[in-house]
Amino acid sequence: MLRTNQAFLSYLEQLYAKQERKEDIIIKSFSKGKRILIQNEAPSKIMLISNGITKCYLAEENDKEFIIEFLGKGEIIGEIEFIKNINCLCSIEAMTEVSVYAISIPYFRSLLKSDLAFNNLLLDVFAERIVNTSTRASYQQLYTTEHNLEKLLKLQSQQKIEISKEDMASYLGVTIRSLNRALKSLNEK
Repeated sequence: MLRTNQAFLSYLEQLYAKQERKEDIIIKSFSKGKRILIQNEAPSKIMLISNGITKCYLAEENDKEFIIEFLGKGEIIGEIEFIKNINCLCSIEAMTEVSVYAISIPYFRSLLKSDLAFNNLLLDVFAERIVNTSTRASYQQLYTTEHNLEKLLKLQSQQKIEISKEDMASYLGVTIRSLNRALKSLNEK
């Protein structure tokens, strides 16, 4: 539900500390509600979340959103778009105060060409995303909305964040009406 990657965060912290040119990796901050990447726009940097929680979502033509994942510390964003030379596949929005390591595109390109450890971390990210996507898809098919909602409410409590009903419904892939029925069912238990 909340994806993190401490190994990638630790590695990028090391790169940040030892960089020669202080503009290769910079720290940027985003306030709650601010969009970090915008669907269908070109990313200007590749970013790794150093602190905070974001939501990664697709906005459909009918103005409905589908939340793909909640991303936290150590999660990289914008790398697929760079590698495939495409605009952002989805939007990333800060749910809390968020700080990121923003990696310049030329530096990211040089890391891809020369840093085996960095490439191995990226491969691990891609493999993890495939596993998570398939697991989540099967989980949503096999378990009830109420069960998945319980997990989402637990995440909200553990992380001390506020997840709106709209975001809950978007993450669970249900309507607000179905979400309200599931909330009512949980409250009756």
